[in-house]
Amino acid sequence: MKLNFKHLPSSTLINFSLIAIALLATISLWVKPAWSADYNKQVWTDADFSHQDLTDASFDHTNLRGSDLSFSKAVGVRFFGANMSRTNLEGADLRYASLESTRLTRANLTDAVLEGAYLTNAMLQESTITGADFTDVLIDPTTEKALCERASGTNPTTGRNTKDTLYCP
Repeated sequence: MKLNFKHLPSSTLINFSLIAIALLATISLWVKPAWSADYNKQVWTDADFSHQDLTDASFDHTNLRGSDLSFSKAVGVRFFGANMSRTNLEGADLRYASLESTRLTRANLTDAVLEGAYLTNAMLQESTITGADFTDVLIDPTTEKALCERASGTNPTTGRNTKDTLYCP
């Protein structure tokens, strides 16, 4: 079947075009592309990422020293080899995040959820972990033992005791 619009008045064709444009504009409001932010190898010292949805972003080898990621949603985010010393991660959702070889010295992990995260070779000296949830975190035994010495509190989101999630004796 062949459509022939030659016999239609030009005003009808204009109306048809406007309807098609309006329909496409409406559809574009419903369908949002999935963008994944790439912050790799950048310097974001003292930056404010608090209360943001960073899901699936990547901060590999990024300098985030002194930055604020408190109460951010960072599910599945890659922080491989990042400098996160003195970073505020209070209440952050870091489930399944990749924090291998990350410097988290003096970081604030109060009430953070790290369930299923990778923390191998991470430096956590002097970090605050009150109420943090380490359920199913991949972490080396030496670091785990050091964290047990200062672990306390219960995570307000998951209801899990920090010492229990670290398997402290």
